[in-house]
Amino acid sequence: MSLPLNRARTGADSASARLVAAGAAVLIVGAGLGLRIVAAGSVAKYGGDALYTVLLLALFVAVAPRATPLRAAAVALATSWAVEFLQLSTVPAELSERSAIARLVLGSTFNPPDLFWYAVGAALGCLVHTSLVSLTRRRRRRAAGRPEPV
Repeated sequence: MSLPLNRARTGADSASARLVAAGAAVLIVGAGLGLRIVAAGSVAKYGGDALYTVLLLALFVAVAPRATPLRAAAVALATSWAVEFLQLSTVPAELSERSAIARLVLGSTFNPPDLFWYAVGAALGCLVHTSLVSLTRRRRRRAAGRPEPV
């Protein structure tokens, strides 16, 4: 009899996670645009690379809210690296000439240091996601009157 209630709670938790992830994605885009306004050179470039992967992580969590932080980070990192390696072909450069959005999403030129900064973004995103999951679990335990594990 408690199974449907657990499913309903899980559905509500998934919806809540989707909303938080979508809100985070909006904030991450704002942070990326803001970074380009206030910083220049390497800070803007590589900070943007890290934020790109954090954005992909947030978007993945919005689509798959039950994904573990490590899985979400791995998917975001793999996607970032795939896009970067795609830049070894002419496709992103050609699309970037026609569209500012394609330029923002796909870039145009392969740059090996980007691979490192994508990993930094994945690690930071994983840490934040892990913290949020942990915080949510603690709140649930308190609400249910269960003690914190030692």
